[in-house]
Amino acid sequence: MSDSPLTIVADENIPALEPLFGAFGRLRTCAGRTLSPEQVRDADVLLVRSVTAVNQQLLAGSRVRFVGTATIGTDHVDQSWLAEQGIGFSSAPGCNADSVVDYVLAALFNLLAESGDNLRQKTLGIVGVGNVGGRLQQRLEALGVSLLLCDPPRQHQEADTTAFVSLNELLQQADIICLHTPLTTTGRWPTRHLLHADNLKLIKPDAILLNAGRGPVVDNKALLALSKQRPDLKLVLDVWEHEPEVSVALAEHCRIATPHIAGYALDGKIRGTWMLYRALCQHLGRSPEIALDSVLPQAPVTSMTLSPGCSLLEPVRTVYDIYRDDRAFRQMLARGADGIPKGFDQLRRYYPERREFATLALNGQVTPDMAATLAATGFNCHWRQYD
Repeated sequence: MSDSPLTIVADENIPALEPLFGAFGRLRTCAGRTLSPEQVRDADVLLVRSVTAVNQQLLAGSRVRFVGTATIGTDHVDQSWLAEQGIGFSSAPGCNADSVVDYVLAALFNLLAESGDNLRQKTLGIVGVGNVGGRLQQRLEALGVSLLLCDPPRQHQEADTTAFVSLNELLQQADIICLHTPLTTTGRWPTRHLLHADNLKLIKPDAILLNAGRGPVVDNKALLALSKQRPDLKLVLDVWEHEPEVSVALAEHCRIATPHIAGYALDGKIRGTWMLYRALCQHLGRSPEIALDSVLPQAPVTSMTLSPGCSLLEPVRTVYDIYRDDRAFRQMLARGADGIPKGFDQLRRYYPERREFATLALNGQVTPDMAATLAATGFNCHWRQYD
């Protein structure tokens, strides 16, 4: 690509497009799920999210020379075909990892508070220890939680394999199971239906199963069948096997159900757009001039003073009330199956502003244990004194 103005086609739900890409040339936005070859034919650059399949069918005959996806996952992009065509590609690994971890912790803190349990007394298994799973591991270790890790590709690469367990071991031993794997269908360790009818039965009584990775990693029909037999299981699902279709019956068995928004904190979404901006600058041989902080707006609530005896849920819910998303999702599902795909996408498109835990500065008087817990959870802590 030359230095002449570019035509950029982008998913309309990608934030901060104008401040980051407006200076490159002409910017045109479209609905990502229904993006057509005609809409991208005259584009030099295509910017998408996970709802757009980027492949030969979409791009053949176009003049697109660079594709960026503002997501961690890349299973919707045919990278081999792009490489064969000499089309540059970039994703945004880790952009919303902290947002997903916030979601996971918000779900767990709420569920455990309802049952009167303590996270430190549980064994938590992480399946997939990459950008998201790795950051979840760091926070949970800081919280003092006993962990089981399952990640065969990483285990194969690392010299010390004792840090990992098999999937069956994890399912049998963990009180809480968190899935954070990419979706793959080929290779040595495919993840589609990684959890299926046979191994789902291994999950111990009263366990929590949380999937905030990719829907097809779990066989949803098998999970529904198991849920009918095992009402003790607590399901937290943010992703679904046939999005934007959703199994209403499975959602009814979930303690928390949401429409693939775990990574939807504004910080993570804008960070992903900014990472694509930097990638396009590199592709064009230009020096990036826009800092992330310049396009991140100030959070609605930036500080909170805590009093002695405060609950962990006070700052958690101040930043993110996960049940707000659960309620909105269930209200949409209740309108009937015919409107679910459209409703699913509308909940994502018009998602209310949510920020990451790190945007909230905490101060006040708390016990040393609570101070350590809040810091490990991810808040920006400035304690003057302890009780």
